[in-house]
Amino acid sequence: MGRPIFFTQQRPGRDAKPFTIIKFRTMTQAPVDQHTLAHNAQRLTPFGRILRRTSLDELPELVNILRGDMSFVGPRPLRLDYLEHYSDEEMRRHEVRPGVTGWAQVKGRNALDWGSKMAYDLWYVDNWSLWLDAYILLLTGLTLFDRKSVAEGGGSAMPKTYVPPRKGSE
Repeated sequence: MGRPIFFTQQRPGRDAKPFTIIKFRTMTQAPVDQHTLAHNAQRLTPFGRILRRTSLDELPELVNILRGDMSFVGPRPLRLDYLEHYSDEEMRRHEVRPGVTGWAQVKGRNALDWGSKMAYDLWYVDNWSLWLDAYILLLTGLTLFDRKSVAEGGGSAMPKTYVPPRKGSE
């Protein structure tokens, strides 16, 4: 896929403080024209598809764990531009460090809608324990073999075109 081999992006961590997440790059920078990139599914490389299917593209996040930005288990960090859409209750997901895996990932991963993802993340924040983390890690190992909830086509848990409800609106 060429260089750089890592994809980095600012994400909100504990207390919504931004940090730089590190992943293996799975897409090319192929443009449609000089101002527009091709759609994610068109930019995903064959090797990138394998990395995503096996979740190996997340492996460099171990560096984020060593730095203290992330934990093995916790709510997955979404993009910074979603922060403005969180309700006050949903902001509570930032009371803990984000994780490489989490309760929402083992309950549906990329197939979850915004409300379900937030509900699972808040349940985790309210019910955190070492036993729960161990259980989530066990379930994560099992779900890695279940490809139904993995976004192979270049999508993400919350696609860029998705706009969650604004704060205070239903």
